[in-house]
Amino acid sequence: MSEFFSMGGYGGYIWGSYAITAIAMIALLVATLRSLRNSRIERDQLEAVLQSRRSRRNKKAPKAP
Repeated sequence: MSEFFSMGGYGGYIWGSYAITAIAMIALLVATLRSLRNSRIERDQLEAVLQSRRSRRNKKAPKAP
């Protein structure tokens, strides 16, 4: 089993590369999820503004005879 982890003397480089890659992928996942959450919050805020503008426009619009 130790031969597998030592990988012919290159285990430190190989496992280190795996660790760096895993950390980078986790960081990208976290950044993507945060960005998605912020985009949803911004979308909800913009929809609320649009809805309030629509309701004000409907109240101000003159009624047709």
